[in-house]
Amino acid sequence: MILELADIRIHPGQNAAFEEAIQRGLKTVIHEAKGFQGYKVNRGIENAERYVLQVFWDTLEDHTVGFRQSPAFAEWRAIVGPFFAGAPSVEHFELVAKSA
Repeated sequence: MILELADIRIHPGQNAAFEEAIQRGLKTVIHEAKGFQGYKVNRGIENAERYVLQVFWDTLEDHTVGFRQSPAFAEWRAIVGPFFAGAPSVEHFELVAKSA
C-alpha cells in the first residue's frame, strides 16, 4: 500500500466550507478511483488553515497515473482547489512498520 501525503494550506476563515468540500470530493470523486483504499484528513492545531490529507492507494501508479491523469483529477481540483492558499505539497510513502 502507498500513502499519499498532501500538506494543504487554505485561505483564512474558510475552514467549514473547505471541510465540507474535501469530504464531498473524497466521497464522490476519489472514492471511485482505481486502487483507492481510504483516507484521513487532519486540521492543524497551531495553524487552523493547515490540513494534512492522507490517501491510501494500492500502487503509486494508481495515484500518479490512474487518478492524476484522469478527468476525475480535474473534478477533484474544481471542488477543493478554490480553497487553496497555494499549491499543496504532495509526497508518497511506503509502509516500513506499524503497530498491531
